[in-house]
Amino acid sequence: LKLVESGGGLVQPGGSLRLSCAASGTIGYVTIAWFRQAPGKEREAVSCISYTDGSTYYGDSVKGRFTISRDDAKSTAYLQMNSLQPEDTGVYFCAADVLVPLNTCPGPKNYEHWGQGTQVTVSS
Repeated sequence: LKLVESGGGLVQPGGSLRLSCAASGTIGYVTIAWFRQAPGKEREAVSCISYTDGSTYYGDSVKGRFTISRDDAKSTAYLQMNSLQPEDTGVYFCAADVLVPLNTCPGPKNYEHWGQGTQVTVSS
């Protein structure tokens, strides 16, 4: 399964971006997750959405600001990011695997399929 992210860019604090993760095949059987990585920091889970019932999970730093969604018919997942802050800056990756989140998003080692990432920069 090949994943391709898009939608990143430069945005001012308080602004919004919508990231897309387009898959080369069906995503109806995989959980989709978004991770981000800032320079010098570890890759952290931002959000994930289960394929079983569409349950969503968010990291504490993005709750109430980011929304994950999926359109299985289009084999695409999305991450709507609002009220962006400079600390949201980083490379955003989407990932997929046949797993079911339990109360939180599984860490990056649990995902087999990854996109190449898209840069998000929040700066005035």
